[in-house]
Amino acid sequence: MLQTERLILRLFQPEDVDAVQRLASAYEVALNTLSIPHPYHDTAAAEWIAQCEKAFEEGKALNFAIVVRETGELAGSVGLVLKPDHDKAEIGYWIGVPYWNRGYATEASRALIEYGFAECKLNRIDAGHFDRNPSSGRVMQKIGMTFEGTHRQSIKKWNEYLDVAYYAILRSEWAAGQSR
Repeated sequence: MLQTERLILRLFQPEDVDAVQRLASAYEVALNTLSIPHPYHDTAAAEWIAQCEKAFEEGKALNFAIVVRETGELAGSVGLVLKPDHDKAEIGYWIGVPYWNRGYATEASRALIEYGFAECKLNRIDAGHFDRNPSSGRVMQKIGMTFEGTHRQSIKKWNEYLDVAYYAILRSEWAAGQSR
């Protein structure tokens, strides 16, 4: 479990199914994520939480529920897909629509970046976002990631080819920011 000023990041639990189902089923969330389908079928949340648990046990990924400390409400998810052979990971996140524009993605991602470098001993953390979702790019910039380029029409989502902007932060860059 990780804690920030306003958030708790913890592993998903079976009792999170209803909240994940409600938040992830929003069209706006699915529109800007690679792996969330729409419509989000009735058992999707339970299946996804089970996948998160299995990936955690196998050391392949860390997926955390983003919980608002003040209310205990689940607001979204943040995670790292680990590539241990290369000492790197890809960070990803989604926030439920009712929790947009509150800085939760930035706050949660910043905490997970710190965890990735300090505890997992990663050398690089990268991320990508659809060009049509500049808000996600702003999160990446705020947490210290550097824009590395755009892959044109590299993803096909719902029969549309999408450009993906890629960002990354290196351990040395993160450490330099910690000393300020």
